[in-house]
Amino acid sequence: VQLQASGGGLVQAGGSLRLSCVASGRTFSNTDMGWFRQAPGKEREFVAGMWWKGSTTYADSVKGRFTISRDNAKNTVYLQMSSLKPEDTAVYYCAAGLSGRYYSTPSSYNYWGQGTLVTVSS
Repeated sequence: VQLQASGGGLVQAGGSLRLSCVASGRTFSNTDMGWFRQAPGKEREFVAGMWWKGSTTYADSVKGRFTISRDNAKNTVYLQMSSLKPEDTAVYYCAAGLSGRYYSTPSSYNYWGQGTLVTVSS
């Protein structure tokens, strides 16, 4: 499975961005997908997940501000980010192929995209 993330950029606090992750190489519609982020000097952390049955999970820090969605026809998962804060600044990664139940653990995913940088200025 190959994952290609895009959509990062520089935005002012309070602004919005939409990240995209296009998947190829396997049946997308029954694949669990997640978004993680990693800020400088910090560990990679779970942001949001969309499971193949359609349910979603969010980190507490982004609930109410971020929305994960998917378009199976386009093999794409999105992360709509609103009300962005400087602390949201990080490289954002999409992940696929969850193994097991620990969805917030990076090692639980089999496939990773290359990351896209989001910078939120104050």
